[in-house]
Amino acid sequence: MILPFRADNCSIERTLEVVGEKWTFLVLREAFRGVRRFADMQAATGAPRQVLSARLARLVEEGLLRKEPYREPGQRQRDEYRLTDKGRDLYPLLVALMHWGDKYLADDDGPPVLLTHRDCGAPIELHLLCAEGHEVPGPRQVTALPGSGARLQSA
Repeated sequence: MILPFRADNCSIERTLEVVGEKWTFLVLREAFRGVRRFADMQAATGAPRQVLSARLARLVEEGLLRKEPYREPGQRQRDEYRLTDKGRDLYPLLVALMHWGDKYLADDDGPPVLLTHRDCGAPIELHLLCAEGHEVPGPRQVTALPGSGARLQSA
């Protein structure tokens, strides 16, 4: 059954308005790798200067990154970009995108990067769980119900 939700109140759409663009995801990828400075971010992503500047400004405005000033000896003050809690909460999304790309788009040689648990060395896996701790293997095991912010379409 398809619930008659209005499209103007969709969390997926709202999220995509913030992060749904290639350069934004590449900036976030690098931020999760610990890249903090503009020049390093530009070198790692290949983003044109104006594009990178705009994406960083938007991520700061949206609260996913915060600026922290630094100064190299003899240089003017500049800003580093660091993930906020809100930005770090996107990590599972980036891992899910990476795993999907590894499964369907990787070269014949396999995935270019493997994520492992720092403590034990085991590969990282993503799993959906319900609040009771049961694994949810796919969309056929999920029921969409109206949430407290649902706006149903009028007939």
